[in-house]
Amino acid sequence: MEIVEGIGITVAVLIVAAFFLFLRRALVSRTGGTIRLNVRVTTLLDGRGWSPGLGRFSGDELRWFRMFSFALRPKRVLTRQTLVVRRRRLPEGQERFSMPVDWVILSCTSEQTPIEIAMARSTVTGFLSWLEAAPPGAASPRLATTQDWPAA
Repeated sequence: MEIVEGIGITVAVLIVAAFFLFLRRALVSRTGGTIRLNVRVTTLLDGRGWSPGLGRFSGDELRWFRMFSFALRPKRVLTRQTLVVRRRRLPEGQERFSMPVDWVILSCTSEQTPIEIAMARSTVTGFLSWLEAAPPGAASPRLATTQDWPAA
């Protein structure tokens, strides 16, 4: 009988955990302004280290929440004032297997720290528009020259 109780408790815990993940995702995306966004969290192995998540625009911040996390706070917060896009590229090598075909990788810096983010090609335009948007008189270049950018 103890084995059946253990299995029942394990199944109940798994159901509650899955429910919490779905509830968390609904809370994150309830206000709108969310996009699917992968962030490279480690560069130890070439082409690996990508973590899927949701990005939520909140004023001058892009808040990134990991997809499979119980945390209610964002894992990373990127501010418009410190984020600069250096170049964009298509997934190469192992990256092609870990993300959808139509995704683009943006190599950025935030407060002098390099960061790579990946998103759908159709999302890049909206992201770059948000990044370039600024109050009147406060415009500053946030994009590197587009000469070395591949056609997307």
